[in-house]
Amino acid sequence: MNTSRTRVTLVAAVLAIAMVLAACSSGSSSSTPAEPGTKASGHTIAVPADQPTIQGAVDAAGPGDLILVSPGVYNESVNITTPGLTLRGIDRNTVILDGEFKLENGVRVLGANNVTVQNMTARNFTNNAFFWTGVKGYHGSYLTSYRTGNYGIYAFDSVDGQFDHSFASGSPDAGFYIGECFPCNAAILDSISEYNGLGYSGTNSGGNLVIARSEFRFNRAGVVPNSGSYELCYPERDTTVVGNLVHDNSQPDTPAIDVAKLAMGNGIILPGGHDNLVIRNQVWNHERVGIALVPFPEDGPKDQIPTGDALKIPCSEARNLPLAAKDTLPGTLLWDAIGNKVQGNTVSASGIADLAFGTLTGSDDPLGNCFSGNAFTTSAPASIETTMACSNPSGAWTGTLDLVALIASERPASGDYKVQPVPPAQPNMPDAASTPGQPAANFPEKLDIDSIPLPAKP
Repeated sequence: MNTSRTRVTLVAAVLAIAMVLAACSSGSSSSTPAEPGTKASGHTIAVPADQPTIQGAVDAAGPGDLILVSPGVYNESVNITTPGLTLRGIDRNTVILDGEFKLENGVRVLGANNVTVQNMTARNFTNNAFFWTGVKGYHGSYLTSYRTGNYGIYAFDSVDGQFDHSFASGSPDAGFYIGECFPCNAAILDSISEYNGLGYSGTNSGGNLVIARSEFRFNRAGVVPNSGSYELCYPERDTTVVGNLVHDNSQPDTPAIDVAKLAMGNGIILPGGHDNLVIRNQVWNHERVGIALVPFPEDGPKDQIPTGDALKIPCSEARNLPLAAKDTLPGTLLWDAIGNKVQGNTVSASGIADLAFGTLTGSDDPLGNCFSGNAFTTSAPASIETTMACSNPSGAWTGTLDLVALIASERPASGDYKVQPVPPAQPNMPDAASTPGQPAANFPEKLDIDSIPLPAKP
């Protein structure tokens, strides 16, 4: 999916035409490199025709260049530090980076703005498949990740980005992750996450962050953003989860870190999240809860929980604020779920409750959380849309989640990420061989949240 681009000048139009001509030729063509975030430069580097390795092509490229990779298995890790590059496979399913369980990362984008990675597979890496860190502007599209030792498709301390039409499987932490950003200005769209510890995780991310039109299935737990001072930009807040299929996330044999074990059996759960919107999702068949708002207990916190105007400070500034004195911090800091809205979802076949709110303090204060307009059968507390209605809440509390018992219950041990299922072939990017390079400016695409419907069960 494309969004509107910046106004095209005559020079940019000429460069775009040159890019099309270059993509249709058999060799490389050179032109003046584009500035980061503008149209592509017209210079295409083919792998292996022009450079025998992907890293060699990256090292030879300039801002705005397109690196076009032919089918093959490439046993290499690729580091990108040049802004504005487009790295693209000709065929998503046969352009494969394979770490052979020896190499750490498939593709890392390190502080390089506006880098796009498209239409390829990364597998068998001990850390991550596709990873952007410390960037402004990123785009991962038509990517496949499986059997990785940490995350699949991952953006950290990065803003203005999008993951779409991608597939992530077999990671102990999360298939998709966006963390440590506020406002993130980011989206995950039209993607699938399965057989991971968590389908999606995002610690301390939010602010125009949208997870939409995607499917989270067969993970330990589905969608699990959380707060914690062990990373910067806390708390997690202002994320919209809309129009997703979230089902069967009780998978006991996936790889899993401790958080994934603890969260197992839940569809959408917001541990310590603030001001999130969970709307029009189809959620079904979970061992514990379909949609839950719960606290996150953090042992050995590094700072106190920000309040008031401090919650509005962007991450770029908040990261420089002094930490609270250690002697003022508790041994365990309780991040409550605050101000979240759960509306218009259809939730069914949950073992404990379709909709739930939990507390570790025993208080009956809903903390500004609310539930309205959902289709469901069971809830904790009972009559949740009366006691925690988004307008005029009323009534007595009975039967909130017994979080102490749930936390203490034993969970299955982690499975081996190296033996998780091999995914079927995934859809290719249209016209991958002939489309000009696409530096990752103007992401995420603009979304009309109100137009995203509740999806039907497949």
